[in-house]
Parts: sequence; structure tokens; C-alpha cells
Amino acid sequence: MAVPRAAKTQRRTRIQEEKEERILEAALDVFSAQGFRGSTIDQIADAAGMSKPNLLYYFRTKEAIHRQLIDRVLSTWLEPLQAFDAEGSPESEIRSYIRRKLEMARDFPRESRLFANEVLQGAPNIEDELKGPLKELVDEKAEVIRAWARAGKIARCDPYHLIFSIWSTTQHYADFDVQVRAVLGQKQAGEGRFEDAARFLEQLFMDGLRIQAK
Repeated sequence: MAVPRAAKTQRRTRIQEEKEERILEAALDVFSAQGFRGSTIDQIADAAGMSKPNLLYYFRTKEAIHRQLIDRVLSTWLEPLQAFDAEGSPESEIRSYIRRKLEMARDFPRESRLFANEVLQGAPNIEDELKGPLKELVDEKAEVIRAWARAGKIARCDPYHLIFSIWSTTQHYADFDVQVRAVLGQKQAGEGRFEDAARFLEQLFMDGLRIQAK
């Protein structure tokens, strides 16, 4: 994980911590809107209400700020999948996973767009994490899904593409929020759109995974 420059001092003050958080919040706005390549230290400093030299005291480079944000996003993004419990019922676990992912789309849209931008650029800063910890976690949960299918609790399916499908359908509500709200129109584009999405996606996935009577 990237460490802020100021964090390397022996004693960090409350003011230092607050300024680091201000920089990261400002950078999240800038990166999620402009992408990494389209963002500059000057833009981040302006958004944080700081001078460029002051910002560079806390983070030496744009890359260091971006890496810190990416590390946070990865940690947050893995939590719902980590909570996927092999001992739970498939229906309960899959429904809960869908809802947790939609809650993240609702509560962390900037983080979702930051992650999407990173992946679209070839994941230069997180390739090791994608091929390491993320792959290991998905492999583990894919085996849980296979075990449910072998036990006759759900229909047989490709567990990886099931997980990918949940990712893509839930994160759509963060990454394409403007489009979603525009198409739904004023009456349907309020906070209730996430509950509507949850009910539909639960039905979509659970109907697809239900074992058909012979």
C-alpha cells in the first residue's frame, strides 16, 4: 500500500491526517471524472484548496495519490465477496451479495468509476492485485458455488461468469448512473431505483439458478 509522505514522519498530527484526507477526497473527485491520464496535480491541489507545494509535502506524485485511492477501493470492493458464506443458503448468500454490491454502487459511485477507469486503461497499477488476491478470492468463492451445484442446491452454472455478471449488472448503476437516471425519468430516478434494481436482479439471478423440475 502506498504511504503518504507525511505518514513517514515519526509523529503525525491531526492536521496532517485531515490534510491527507482532504487531498484524497479531492483526488477521488478529479480521478473519477477525468481518469488518471486526464488528471493533474494542479487540478487536485485546486480541488483540495491547497497550494501545489503543500500537496506535494503529503504526496510526492500523482501516482502516489492514485495508488493510495486504488488500494482503498480494492479493500472496499473485496468485502462483499469475502462475506459470501459457504455455510449459508445459496439463495440468501446470492441475494445478500447482489444487495451489498448495489449498496456500494449507491454509496461509492466515485470509487466505482475510479476502479473502472483503471481497468479500462489496462490496470497498470493493480495488475498484481487482480492476478493475486482478487483471483484467489474469486477462485475460493467459485468453488463454493460449484459445491452448491453438486449438492443440488442450485442449477449447474459457470461460477466465474455468474460472479462477473453480478459485478457488471450492479456496478452499472454507479458507472452509468447518468444514463440510468436519464432513461428512468424523474419519477423513477430517485433513491428507490436501487431497490427496484435489487428486486429485479434477485429475480433474474435466482430464477436462472433455480433447479427446474423434470
